[in-house]
Amino acid sequence: MVRHLKKSPHIVKGVDGENLAFEYLIKSGFEVLATNWSANKAEIDIIYMDGDTLVFVEVKTRQKDAAPEKAVTYKKQKLIASAASQYMESINYEWKVRFDIIAIVHNTNDDFTLTHIKDAFFPGWDF
Repeated sequence: MVRHLKKSPHIVKGVDGENLAFEYLIKSGFEVLATNWSANKAEIDIIYMDGDTLVFVEVKTRQKDAAPEKAVTYKKQKLIASAASQYMESINYEWKVRFDIIAIVHNTNDDFTLTHIKDAFFPGWDF
């Protein structure tokens, strides 16, 4: 899903992509469980529920004409998977999971393109 967003008055230049992603998920009706959850050397930007699926999100923000999702390398995927496993263990969760990427391209001072890539990767698989 691609969404073009105009910056809200309360969001200033140098906007934090994770905050935009968080706002997008909340406005889309999802239940966000955690943000910036970390374990060892890995951090999961956002964790939310999509129905009965636990979703781990990596947020990448870049300047115009970029492909932020390409920055989620195999190494990064492994780190996210490791942290996800630890999160699931901490809440005793053993059901459906998914790994998403929210890619944000900062087009101009007040214009952003947000792309939500659902099921973007499966840990251990390259794009």
